[in-house]
Amino acid sequence: MTSGAVAGRYARALFDVVLKEAPRDLDAVDAQIHDLASLFTGNAALAAVMGNPAVPVTKKVAITNALLERAGSLAVPVAKLARMLAERDRLMILPDLARAYRDRLMDHQQVIRGDVTTASALAPETVTALAAGLERATGRKVVLETRVDPSIIGGVVTRLGSTVYDGSVTTQLEKLKQSLIEAGQ
Repeated sequence: MTSGAVAGRYARALFDVVLKEAPRDLDAVDAQIHDLASLFTGNAALAAVMGNPAVPVTKKVAITNALLERAGSLAVPVAKLARMLAERDRLMILPDLARAYRDRLMDHQQVIRGDVTTASALAPETVTALAAGLERATGRKVVLETRVDPSIIGGVVTRLGSTVYDGSVTTQLEKLKQSLIEAGQ
């Protein structure tokens, strides 16, 4: 089983426990699990120790317990999960687990992420209006990230989940070119 699949199972279990026991803490747990992932992977020395199979699991558990004590007040499920991952020598899946948890949380909250690519920067009110239109179309809250890519010449390319709406001038020119080629044959 891939580490992504394993991380997904842990994320699903964590989400289900928090949803059942403390639904108000869903967002706090999201922040805490991302902070833990950053802690264990952001520090090169710590990541090297935790990712090294030559370091005994008992030492990894001891380090994890010490870090959790210093971390202060973490939600009980988050602390238990960190200890369990340390005992199973799987702390390095935390970044994947954090992403999977956030995806599950956003799905639960009816939020969908989207990317908008344009040839030049969009005004904030234009982005807001675009998000509002996409929210009406999808029935979900839309969080947009904007990108600028001059190679599309003009228009907009919007990605919502796995769906792409390509209204770029470059794509329109490619379609026109293809139709002219087909008409000439």
